[in-house]
Amino acid sequence: MGAPDRSPFYLSESFLEMMSAERGAAANTIDAYRHDLEDYFSFLLKQKLTPLTSGRADIVAYLSRLQSEGFSSASAARRLSTLRQFHRFLCADQLRKDDPTSIIQSPKATKGLPKVLSEQEVDRLFELAEEELGSDVSEKKRQALLRFYVLLELLYATGMRVSELVSLHRDSVMRDAHFLTISGKGGRERIVPLNDRARDALVVYLEELAPGKFLFPAKGASGYLSRQVFARELKALGVRAGIDGARLSPHVLRHAFASHLLAGGADLRVVQTLLGHADISTTQIYTHILDERLRQLVEGHHPLADSLPVIKNDGG
Repeated sequence: MGAPDRSPFYLSESFLEMMSAERGAAANTIDAYRHDLEDYFSFLLKQKLTPLTSGRADIVAYLSRLQSEGFSSASAARRLSTLRQFHRFLCADQLRKDDPTSIIQSPKATKGLPKVLSEQEVDRLFELAEEELGSDVSEKKRQALLRFYVLLELLYATGMRVSELVSLHRDSVMRDAHFLTISGKGGRERIVPLNDRARDALVVYLEELAPGKFLFPAKGASGYLSRQVFARELKALGVRAGIDGARLSPHVLRHAFASHLLAGGADLRVVQTLLGHADISTTQIYTHILDERLRQLVEGHHPLADSLPVIKNDGG
């Protein structure tokens, strides 16, 4: 009986078979893993190494090569995730004793600031939506415009995710429409208040259209409005309002809700609760707004703000 096959190809295929059979990885995920491993093996081959002989320094060198080729931190981190799972598989199958990826830190992705509309741009959206709702149209068209207007009001009033918005149940409306119960990620529920504008629009909508189980019913399999349909309607409204469609989406309005609240003096923890973030670190992408507000507060209210000396370094 010959020695077991330990070629990179065989090891890769064994790993991919395990990921598919035991962990239920999707076909496109398997393809991505295969591509990552082929690139890694190619790098090792040039160093006259194999997956069974590579060390921590070789993994670091591989990640450095990715960086030099222009890979983003997020892409490099995804490659490293593939290598971690592969090397853990090798250890679990006792093909090697050590895991060279175990003490390598994942490349940190730099988070860009979220796209946000100005308050003036949001005002333009609402002014146009109100104008179109009040125009002379058929009853069917008016109902569609009313539905869209209520969606717009609720989104900007609560900052909920678009998936939470379109799937709202009729019984999520509480206390004469002063509050909504929102079912968020992981089945976590939160209660958010509605401002007078959103509440008034919702009350009219409920009286006129009397929806059943879902607030925004539709004929599809889910029983409620598709988020893609709402996103298209929102983008189209933005274009009519003179706002670049590439800058506008339901998620951008969610960011606008959070940013405008913080700029107006809201506490970060309150915004975290309203957005349904499980961890405050997720909400901290908005801290640049808090920093700017703090700077303006000091400049506007410090007794010596106008007379603070400018200190220069003369090098002495």
